[in-house]
Amino acid sequence: MARVLSGVQPTGDPHIGNYLGAWIRWAREQQPEHFFCIVDLHAITMPHDPEQLRDRTVDVACWLYACGLDPALSALFVQSQVREHAELAWVLNCVATMGELHRMTQFKEKSQGRESVSVGLFDYPVLQAADILLYHAEEVPVGADQQQHVELTRDIAQRFNSRYGETLTLPKATFPTAGARIMDLQLVDKKMSKSLGTAGAILLGDTEAQTRKKIMRAVTDSGSEVRAAPDKPGITNLLDLMAAVTGASTQDLEDHFSGTRYGDFKAEVAEAVNGVVRPVRDRHAELASDLGAVHESLAKGADRAREVAAGTMTAVRERVGFLT
Repeated sequence: MARVLSGVQPTGDPHIGNYLGAWIRWAREQQPEHFFCIVDLHAITMPHDPEQLRDRTVDVACWLYACGLDPALSALFVQSQVREHAELAWVLNCVATMGELHRMTQFKEKSQGRESVSVGLFDYPVLQAADILLYHAEEVPVGADQQQHVELTRDIAQRFNSRYGETLTLPKATFPTAGARIMDLQLVDKKMSKSLGTAGAILLGDTEAQTRKKIMRAVTDSGSEVRAAPDKPGITNLLDLMAAVTGASTQDLEDHFSGTRYGDFKAEVAEAVNGVVRPVRDRHAELASDLGAVHESLAKGADRAREVAAGTMTAVRERVGFLT
């Protein structure tokens, strides 16, 4: 059984792309060797409101539990509550190089147009490496945009092991495909993201009426055929969304909707989406009404994570020459 680590930032409002692209898979595949981290240390690399960060951290935990993560099975924890993350990041900062970090494409994208950026924004790939290496994660499920960071993690771990002896496990990036790309309903050439605005994003916290309205207003194409094709990106996007929530193939959906008007097609997509998300929204509401239990589950997750992380740091401290 491979040890796996996955993380999510507590920023913004989660949307159906998070659920279909990652969280439902996390719940389906979770095992005792899986660690899920709410990365609040990464969240402060950009300007933020402290109270909002606390609230969103707990809210993301509620959504993850609502999606099916089981605290009795896998470990869900908050990054800042396991302080070994910050400690290992500093040690790895002394192994990583400026040149490596300058090549990180996400830093270039996030810093573009800014007069001043924090050191943390430049350095966060090293903290991400610490997140992974603390748990001797063998697999890290990522999107294509994160592959470069896993490769950096491997390079840093290999360099550390070369200098100080075999200590850290080299992880492997894995690339799940199911539901991996849910596109914005308005900007159909872009992956759904809260940063693009809420008009094209189906938020998990939306009401069913709001979800239906967004889908009914989704961008479509000229003509009247419900089919997937390069010249019909809007309809293709909705068919992909329908396929993700129903499990049906695109071909079966095209056959089903043959001769159907766009309005009726959208209405059926909206009903299918609401049907899939409804139990998640209901469970989230239950959890949000008893946050004491959520905090207790997170504390237990942090204890499980800390047990592994502390063992890694004991070895790291000894290898680099710190007094023990």
